[in-house]
Amino acid sequence: MPNQNETSNSPKPVETNPETWVDEYGDYLYRYALMRVRDPNQAEDLVQETLLAALKARKNFAGQSTVKTWLVGILKHKIIDFFRKNSREKLVDPSDNSDVELNDFFDKNKQWLPNAVPNDFPNPTQAIENEEFTTALLSCLEKLPPRTAEAFSLREMEDMSSEEICNILDITPNNFWVMMHRARIALRKCLENSWLNQNK
Repeated sequence: MPNQNETSNSPKPVETNPETWVDEYGDYLYRYALMRVRDPNQAEDLVQETLLAALKARKNFAGQSTVKTWLVGILKHKIIDFFRKNSREKLVDPSDNSDVELNDFFDKNKQWLPNAVPNDFPNPTQAIENEEFTTALLSCLEKLPPRTAEAFSLREMEDMSSEEICNILDITPNNFWVMMHRARIALRKCLENSWLNQNK
């Protein structure tokens, strides 16, 4: 018979019925995935893969977080795997401007050019429940080169380190740095026109 410590350390079963996961968390998981991969069909596939993986692993759920947080954690790994696989299979997109000169952002004294300074950027994760913001951000992300949008998603939405992102997307630190600044500047300008100015 297991002692009290062994019992308390054992994984706790998922308390909610897996049959209710789609109704309870499906919409949130879909929006979460769509904000990152920007493809409705791919977002649906990732959510389905997440729910299937959770169903298989539900006996290992330790109960140290909510079911929603647990499912989001699984979905994050699915999204990262998707980006990694996509990066390996995708040809280099010339629109990513991987070898762009930093002169686009700085003067000869390495100071920001006036029109290149990125302003404060709204937190995409905190705004995921705002349908208008989600629609505007998705529209703006679609205007970025694919790998730039992926780099932005991993950094700003998943809070991953630059080293991790470079490994996932197979890019150099310099390319990542340029992509992030291009993304922030472009998205800020786009969101100012499509969302920020309308919600002041």
